Amino acid sequence: MWACTLWMLPLLCKFSLAVLPAKPENISCILYYMKNFTCTWSPEKEASYTWYKVKRTYIYGKKNDTCNSTSENHASCSFLLHVTNIDNYTIQVEAQNADGIIESDVTHWHLDDIVKIEPPNIHSVKPVWGIKRMVQIKWERPSLAPASSILNYTLRFRIVNSDRWMEVNFTKEDTNSEQTYNLTGLQASTEYVVALQCAAKESQLWSGWSQEKMGTTEEEAPLSPALWRVLRPAKVDGRRTVTLLWKKAQGAPVLEKTLGYNIWYFPENNTNLTVTVNTTNQQLELCLEDKTYWVSAISYNTLGESPVATLRIPAIDEKSFQCIEAMQARLTQDQLVVEWQSSVLEVDSWMVEWFPDLDAEPSTFSWESVSWARNWTIQQDKLKPFWCYNISVYPMLQDRVGQPYSIQAYVEEGIPSTGPVTKAENIGVKTVTIMWKEIPKRQRNGFISNYTIFYQAEDGKEFSKTVNSSVLQYGLESLTRQTSYTVQVMASTRAGGANGTRINFKTLSISVFEICLITSLVGGGLLILIILTVAYGLKKPNNLKHLCWPDVPNPAKSSIATWQEDDFKDKLNLNEFDDSLNTEEDRILKLRSAPKDFIDKLVVNFENFLEDVSTEESGKAQENILAGEKNEYVTSPYRPYCPPGESFVEPPTSTEIPYRKFQHPYSGMLEETFSEAEELVYSAQSLGPDDVCEEGTPTPYLKNSVVSREFLCPKNFQTKPREKSRCHHGWNPSVSQCG
Repeated sequence: MWACTLWMLPLLCKFSLAVLPAKPENISCILYYMKNFTCTWSPEKEASYTWYKVKRTYIYGKKNDTCNSTSENHASCSFLLHVTNIDNYTIQVEAQNADGIIESDVTHWHLDDIVKIEPPNIHSVKPVWGIKRMVQIKWERPSLAPASSILNYTLRFRIVNSDRWMEVNFTKEDTNSEQTYNLTGLQASTEYVVALQCAAKESQLWSGWSQEKMGTTEEEAPLSPALWRVLRPAKVDGRRTVTLLWKKAQGAPVLEKTLGYNIWYFPENNTNLTVTVNTTNQQLELCLEDKTYWVSAISYNTLGESPVATLRIPAIDEKSFQCIEAMQARLTQDQLVVEWQSSVLEVDSWMVEWFPDLDAEPSTFSWESVSWARNWTIQQDKLKPFWCYNISVYPMLQDRVGQPYSIQAYVEEGIPSTGPVTKAENIGVKTVTIMWKEIPKRQRNGFISNYTIFYQAEDGKEFSKTVNSSVLQYGLESLTRQTSYTVQVMASTRAGGANGTRINFKTLSISVFEICLITSLVGGGLLILIILTVAYGLKKPNNLKHLCWPDVPNPAKSSIATWQEDDFKDKLNLNEFDDSLNTEEDRILKLRSAPKDFIDKLVVNFENFLEDVSTEESGKAQENILAGEKNEYVTSPYRPYCPPGESFVEPPTSTEIPYRKFQHPYSGMLEETFSEAEELVYSAQSLGPDDVCEEGTPTPYLKNSVVSREFLCPKNFQTKPREKSRCHHGWNPSVSQCG
C-alpha cells in the first residue's frame, strides 16, 4: 500500500503543476479582397511558448484546411489560397503548449460582411469656374474592389490650419474607374484639405483614408468687416480721440483678398458733416466732438464691395447700461475659458476685448464678438506665456454698448524675472522700515501672491516675515542697538519666488527720542532756573539789580563842593573814613560854603603828597602830557596847578559826587592824605572873577558830565617852578586837563 502511494506521488505533483494555454477568444476575421483571409484572437501573448492551429471550413462546409502559427506571431494567422468573396467560413482556433491542448469555440463568417477594400486615390481638388464656394474632387475607384459591388464613400474636409474636420457621406453605384464629387457650401477664397475612404455596400469594414489633397474655392467680394472702437479720455475743450479698429469678419475666408477700406463718419442726425476716408490700414484715429457719432465701413477687392458695417459712438455725457455681475477666467487643458453672469436676459451679444498689460500704453488691441453664449474660449498658443492680459467683456444691446467688466489672466505663470528693489528708511535704535518697489509688469511673469522679508544680523540667525502682495513696506522691530543687518525681499508667484537686491544698514546707538528727552531735561532745568531767577528778581529787585549791575558813582551828582567851612575843616581833621558809611544817607553830603584858607590847605596837602611820590612816577606823569593849543591830558591826578599870577576859578555850578575809594600802590600809606585832598578839591568855592583861570575843556572821561570842576588858585600862591598850564579837573582823579 505504501509502495503504491509513493509511486503515484510524482504523477500527482506533475499533474498539479501543469499549466494549459489560455483558451483563444474574441476571434476576428477580415477578408482583404483579392489578397488574403486573416484571423486574430486573444490573448496575444502567452506565458510559455504556444502553438496555434486555425481550422477553416469553406465552400459552404465542403472543404477544410488549417493555418499554423505560434505565440511569436502575435496571435494571428492568414489564409492565402482559396479566398473568394462569396462564401461562408467556419473558424476554430486550437492552442497547444508543453502541458496540453485547448480549443476555442467555433465561429461562422459570411465573407460579404467582412470584405475590406483599398482606399481610393484622389487625383485633384479644384473649383469650378463660375460656381462660387464649391470644389470638385476627382479620384480613381479602388482596383481591388469587387467589380459588381456598390461602394459607399465618406469624404472629410477641413480648412487649412484648422483641426476641425467635417464629413460628407455618399454612394457611387457606377463601376467606372474615374469618380467625381462636387463639395458645396464652402467659404469663398478658402483653402481646404480633403480625404476619402470607401467600403463595399454590404460590408461592415471601411477602407483606410486616402492621402490628403488640398484645393481652394473661387474668390469673391469680401465679407462685411468687423468694427470696434477704443474711446480715449476727453480733452479740456470737450474733444476726444477715438481709435477706430476693423478686421475681417469672424468666419471670413482666410485667403480673402482686400484691396482697401472706405470709412465715413458723421454726427448723429447730421449727415451733412460726413467725413470719408480711404485707407489700406486697419486702424484710424478720429478726433471727434462730445456728440454721438455714427461710423460706417466697407472693404473691397476686384470682385466688388462688402456689405456695410456700422458702429455707434456714444456722446461723452451718455450713461451706458451695466448688466455683467461677475466674471472669471480658468484654464482647461490647452484653452483659456472666460465666463460671466448677466442680469439682463435681453442681452445676447457681447464683445470680448483683450490686450497685454504692460507698463506702457498698448499699441494693439484684439477683440472678438460672441453671440448666444456667456463664455469665450481662446487657445493658449494664441497668447504669450508669462504675460498678463487684461480681458474686458462689453454687453451689446442692438446698437448700444454697455459698461465693460474686466479681469486679468495668465495662460501660464512663472518665477519673476527679477526681485523687488529694496531700501531701508527711518533707521532707529531697534526699528527700521523696509520699503520696496513693485516689479515691472513685464517682469512679474505671474500674479504676485506675497512678499517675504529676510533679515539677518551680522554673524547672527536669519529671520523672515511674509506679507501680502498689496504691502510695499514693513517695519522691523526688536533689533539690536548699533548692529549691522542685511535685508532682502523675495517676490513670489504660483511658480516660485525671486530675490531682490540685498542691502545693508546699521541701527543707531542713540535714538532721536532719547536726544529729545535729554535736550528737554536740560532745557527744562534751564527754564526752571530762569523762572526762579525772574521770580527772585521780582520779589527782591534791589538785590538782583546790585548783583547784576553794581552802582557806579555819577560825578555829575557830587555834593562835595557844597560843604560849609566848619564842616570842611572837620573833614580835613578826620584821620580815617569808616567804610560802613555806604548807605544812601551817609553818602549824601550837605551843602556848605568853602573856607577862606581852602586853597592854602589844598596846596599844602597836595605838595606833601607829591613829595612822597617817587620821582619815577612824576616822570611818567610828565611824559604823558599831550601837547595841544587848548587841551592837554595829564596822567598825574595829584598835582593840578596854574601858572604864576593866575588863580583857580570856581566852577559855575556845584554838584554832589558820591565818594569812591581810590586804589593806588601807595594807597595804604597815603590813603588818609589823599582823601582829604580829594575832598578839598571838590569843595572849592568861587573866589571872584579876578582870580578865574582860563576855562579848559573836559577830559574824555568826563565828556558826558554836566558840570566841570576847576582848581582855585590864590594870587599869592607859591609853587615850585613848573610849566604853565591851565588846569581843569574832573571827577576821575587819575586824569587832569590842562590847556
